Amino acid sequence: MIARFVWNAATEENPPMSVYSVSSSMGNQNSRPRTQVLPANDTEAFAHAVRLLRAGKVIAFPTDTVYGVGASGFNARAIEQLFLAKNRARDKAIPYLLASANDLALVAREVPAVARLLANRFWPGALTLVVPAGSRVPPILVAGGDRVAVRVPAHPTTRALIDALRAPLAATSANLSGARDPATAAEVLAQLTGRIPLILDGGPTHGNVPSTVVDVTTDPPTVRRVGVISIEQLENALGTQVHREAGTQGDK
Repeated sequence: MIARFVWNAATEENPPMSVYSVSSSMGNQNSRPRTQVLPANDTEAFAHAVRLLRAGKVIAFPTDTVYGVGASGFNARAIEQLFLAKNRARDKAIPYLLASANDLALVAREVPAVARLLANRFWPGALTLVVPAGSRVPPILVAGGDRVAVRVPAHPTTRALIDALRAPLAATSANLSGARDPATAAEVLAQLTGRIPLILDGGPTHGNVPSTVVDVTTDPPTVRRVGVISIEQLENALGTQVHREAGTQGDK
């Protein structure tokens, strides 16, 4: 890779004063998009990230689990770009990141009582809830289905982005589909260089432990994936047993 401290003036009217840009050393560099890496705690860089999201672009950012890549959650065209950036199959739905549990009403057709109970206990944090999708959810996000996965992350940068965007983030891990989940901005860059315009660098994340996924559209709730939060913790919070999907990996 070739690192260049330059700004591509064609991409932004009001760019940050200092930008670290990387383009591939393969092929014609002038024709390839450039991926900028900017510090997440820089006010100007953060404002640039929000402008990109509002313009329908895809960016990467740190979360409380691994680095995420996301787009404005109600913008179908932006979500399409997210699928393309990750080389993700269209039949694989993408989750939402929310700013708070109050935002469930924005994306869910209804919010089951068990969802509110679990949200109050584990949000913000590494719990993803599967709820009935509301009318504002673009069909491309849920792969034509009727359920949507949602989470409130425990990371200040991610939640600040959502607050500033005033919309959920359609977001998933910042990797090429099937590749290793990235825990640093450098690992994101290694996979998504030239595919997205910006990576916010917030330092290393907690690594490769994903969120636990619980489907609250079933009775009892079904654990689709065990991650940071264990089945024991879920059952203690609910006061009852949960169903564990066949083939579910891990019980951390």
